[in-house]
Amino acid sequence: MPDTIKLNYDYEFDPAGDHAGAQVLRLVEKESKVLEIGAGPGSITRPLKEINDCNIVALEVNPAFVDRLLTFCERVVPADLNDHTWADALFPTERFDAVVIADVLEHLLEPQETLKQVVKLLNPEGAVVVSLPHVGHNVILACLMTHDFEYREWGLLDKTHLRFFAIKNIKRLVDEAGLKIVDVRFVIRRPDQTEFNARWTALSKLTREALSQNKYGLIYQVVFKAVRKEAQGAAVDLETIDIPRPFVKPKLFGSKRLGKLAQSVGLRA
Repeated sequence: MPDTIKLNYDYEFDPAGDHAGAQVLRLVEKESKVLEIGAGPGSITRPLKEINDCNIVALEVNPAFVDRLLTFCERVVPADLNDHTWADALFPTERFDAVVIADVLEHLLEPQETLKQVVKLLNPEGAVVVSLPHVGHNVILACLMTHDFEYREWGLLDKTHLRFFAIKNIKRLVDEAGLKIVDVRFVIRRPDQTEFNARWTALSKLTREALSQNKYGLIYQVVFKAVRKEAQGAAVDLETIDIPRPFVKPKLFGSKRLGKLAQSVGLRA
């Protein structure tokens, strides 16, 4: 297996953590019939089987991954998502409780058309679970402001990404496919936790403070569950939902420092 493929797609994660893969597991119901699109070497496929006890059909274009996937899947369907006929191998005979598309749509020429095809493969109450990198993270703005849109082997600017999604783009993608988001999780990362922290620290303090007002500036990935618009359940609006903030260890103050801090906000120490 080529090293770049292993680097990008072969990984492990803590199912109890905040990794995008862990968020996907939480949004897929146990014992579901699942179609995983772009399964790769099975980094998410394996826990879907071993933890969620799902019955899985994998769709994967790279033949190097097939043998490993078959240890977790009912079968593997070879298909190129950039070929509009990819769904013909499954439609009209098969339907799924969940279709998982984890960090795949950004690699496609026409992600919108792929998502429309996916809707045809859902059971009436089925759901699509999608993970997307968020191009609106503050470190990407820092890359632009330091004049270096630097593609890399992995991460937000993976050199194989063909499409980029900010919050409104995700909303439009889902809406135009005839879907609505009913649950969403965010992978939150401070700039120092990302691959582009050097770009962030190259900005002036004043610029960093200004960018820190960006509501969506710490969202590294968006993971959501979407169903047909006519299905039960209220839609979630990505633009109005509260965005979690990263935990910041509180500072400990001595009594003198605490007194000054209290006075500065009009309180008595």
